[in-house]
Amino acid sequence: MRQLRKHRKNHVIATATVAAVLTLAVPGCSSGAGPDDGRSPAVPSPATAPSPAIPPATADAAASPAQAPTPSPTAGYQLSTAPDTVPAVREHTPARGPGWRPAEGARVVVDAKSPGLADEGRLLAREIGLGYAGTAGPNRGDVQLALGAKSSGTPESYTLAVRDGQVRITGPDEAGVFYGTRTLKQAVRTEGSVGEGTVKDRPAKPQRGLNLDIARKNFTPDWIENRLREMADLKLNQLGLHFSDDQAFRIESTTHPEIVSNPHLSKAEVRRIVALAESLHIAVVPEIDSPGHLGAVLRAHPQLQLRDVNGRAVQGAVDISNPAAARLVDELLREYLPLFPAGAWHLGADEYQALVRSNPEASFPQLAAAARQRYGAGAKVQDLATGWLNDRADVVRPSGKQLHAWNDGFFTGGIARPARDIQAEYWTGKEIGARPPLGYLTEGRKVVNLNDEYLYYVLGEPNQFTYPTGRRIYEQWTPLVLRGTTPVPARYQGQILGARLAVWCDLAGAQTQAQVAAGIRMPLAALAQKVWDERPPRLSWSEFTALVDRAGRDR
Repeated sequence: MRQLRKHRKNHVIATATVAAVLTLAVPGCSSGAGPDDGRSPAVPSPATAPSPAIPPATADAAASPAQAPTPSPTAGYQLSTAPDTVPAVREHTPARGPGWRPAEGARVVVDAKSPGLADEGRLLAREIGLGYAGTAGPNRGDVQLALGAKSSGTPESYTLAVRDGQVRITGPDEAGVFYGTRTLKQAVRTEGSVGEGTVKDRPAKPQRGLNLDIARKNFTPDWIENRLREMADLKLNQLGLHFSDDQAFRIESTTHPEIVSNPHLSKAEVRRIVALAESLHIAVVPEIDSPGHLGAVLRAHPQLQLRDVNGRAVQGAVDISNPAAARLVDELLREYLPLFPAGAWHLGADEYQALVRSNPEASFPQLAAAARQRYGAGAKVQDLATGWLNDRADVVRPSGKQLHAWNDGFFTGGIARPARDIQAEYWTGKEIGARPPLGYLTEGRKVVNLNDEYLYYVLGEPNQFTYPTGRRIYEQWTPLVLRGTTPVPARYQGQILGARLAVWCDLAGAQTQAQVAAGIRMPLAALAQKVWDERPPRLSWSEFTALVDRAGRDR
């Protein structure tokens, strides 16, 4: 059972006028944030430093009472504020000027050196009602997209600059530029325009997303594609799809068609979903769970089912001492590898029911014997389960994909050790084999946060689960809160690679697809804010919900 202030935009006033005028400026509100915290404008107070907007010649003139300054053409404009977006931008440098809004004849263009941004350009043009002019030179009123040098920022970062009636969005990679277009799109939706100045933005975590159980409940391709579009606007970049479980196996197979349930996703539908995800810079991460959660496979292959010493079948569990079970699962892995080009793969490995028995070796003598044969006299069933995980990792690893597995599939104290390159997706500390988060972090394991206290949306709310609320995530949770409500020490921040909201369909009929979409809307938006910027948000919860409504209208 995978069974977790008013937005005070910084109005620090900087001016490009003479020093005498500076003394007349009205100081703006400040939340006390400094220039290093990434959220206040990088503009010094007029009382303490000269305005960076003053060019050297003007600054010299300001210092000389005998020389009259030339009035700034932007003196009549108020200092701009950061755009209203979800997630909020991390850094905004304000300026005085008219800003930018969509106007007749305005276009989206891409830099001639960045033709690969054509898809991003066309999408943005459609979304905000502009023409698309390819690599034409930018005119006043246009939006230009361009790639910068790889060294110009961290992965997925971007700069959005509004100046001289134009918008220019740059980043070190296409994903970063794409996220800049999401900021512009939301600003147009929420305010109709974007203010003069510069946004510099980047995510706190590299993995940000949604996990969807489509094995227990069928979700249509259209529904999944709508979630991808929603995720893209929130700058989320991973969609995990859990294809196999006891209830069903919901993806077409040519190597083993006998295991496939109806309805299911055809490979053509999967390719369409993957293509849309790629265009939105979202990685689709498949999960073929094993050695547990394989009931649908076992209905077609009962000879592979695990049985205890008394001959009783163990639900969903394959007999990992049987080489035929490994061959079947490996054939499926190899079949699906080309279908998912993104750089990650989920191996499952959770809740293998042989290991919930008080004495697995006595309950499953065939597993104990196989463990001793492979690892020596002191080996136990958990070593055989670890070997299974490592063997499946060996099948996928040559593809270059990053490997993931659920944290309760990592055992300690055994002879066999889980491969070091498998990331632990931490969801629980309650299952057999699971440890508190520090057990994984102190050994150097990289971890992804799926805390079942905050991030588990379990249909029907069985086993004391309750539907997560966006407010709890927004106000209480951070990526450091891996289990329960207590964060791990901040020194482990770098090992926690991100988080996903997980939808599990234990009682599949408890909600319709539309109800699931409505139920996860605010939790997903709150998660997006906290993995983009883990610091306390500036907006109150009510302000945030109102912004989500404005930013998401007409999606």
